[in-house]
Amino acid sequence: MNRLTRSVLGLFAAPRINMREDYGKVRRIQRRLALMSMPWRRTPYRQTVAEVGGRSISVRVFQPKERLRDDVLLFFHGGGWVTGDIETYTPACSTMADLTGCAVASVNYRLAPEHPFPAGFDDCFSVAEQLLANPEGAGIADAASIVLVGDSAGGNLAAAVSLKLRQLGLRGAGRQILLYPVTHWDHAQATSPFDSVREHGEDLRLTSVEVQDYFDMYVPDPERRRDPFVAPLEATDLTGQPATLVVTAELDLLRDEGEAYGRAVARAGNTVRIHRVGGALHGFIQLPRFSRPVREAYAVINAFLDEDLGSPVGTTARDTTVTDAVENPSGTGNASATADETDAEDSGQEAAP
Repeated sequence: MNRLTRSVLGLFAAPRINMREDYGKVRRIQRRLALMSMPWRRTPYRQTVAEVGGRSISVRVFQPKERLRDDVLLFFHGGGWVTGDIETYTPACSTMADLTGCAVASVNYRLAPEHPFPAGFDDCFSVAEQLLANPEGAGIADAASIVLVGDSAGGNLAAAVSLKLRQLGLRGAGRQILLYPVTHWDHAQATSPFDSVREHGEDLRLTSVEVQDYFDMYVPDPERRRDPFVAPLEATDLTGQPATLVVTAELDLLRDEGEAYGRAVARAGNTVRIHRVGGALHGFIQLPRFSRPVREAYAVINAFLDEDLGSPVGTTARDTTVTDAVENPSGTGNASATADETDAEDSGQEAAP
């Protein structure tokens, strides 16, 4: 990327602040912006709660204007495990419901630093476990139609929930959609194994310093950050995962680790699709629904939801193909590759799972 392009994109970056000191202000600003961005005639939602261990976890359910699929998208929002909630993500979830034709259930999990790991993760896991064990109680005919979805830190939580469900031998989701997920613990430009951290870790939508601040609040003990439920790329057993779609943003420092996780899940014998949205910044799923990155991402998401993936939930598939639908700068099309081929292309850049 040339200097002029980077300078222009830098205009869209969030103001640089000390997140560890000002996270409360950021939360308040996000809620105001969400209220301002809601259309006058937005998709209606229903507020409910999941009762877990004597606690009530708020869940906001959005119905599309036109129901096109039976799938229910269980959504975990982004925000570095520190900011974001069902209020600030209401516009994005309304868009998600309308553009997929699916019901969307957004989970209001506990946030750090007031509630560090594993509090927020436990909330997400508990809601998912409850819903998957008793889908009929929520009016869902088949647990296989439940899809875990998350963006950024929420993508991290979705991946971690799937890992724990598999570890405990519990029923897993039919599919998972990970939008520019956090999958690794090291985002320092000097030591990260991923080139995208060095290429896009400064001046754009999300910086390496911010990610490190988020980790300091979410997992204060550095030794715990290698826990697979914090850094899914550290998992030693990735078998039995749901069919997975990983969507990354080209100009995002999390790009390479998200794609590396997709390849690692594929190597373990799972069905995986990877799509990189060209020219996109981190957090693009919250842009207006008419924006190009949002339209492109939902075209890929809808194709994934409609795809007959063949293998039953809870089993592995051999010789699985990873579709790397990467929009190249010249716009000449997409590329597909097997898991082995993508490993060869990126050797030396990806962390060992």
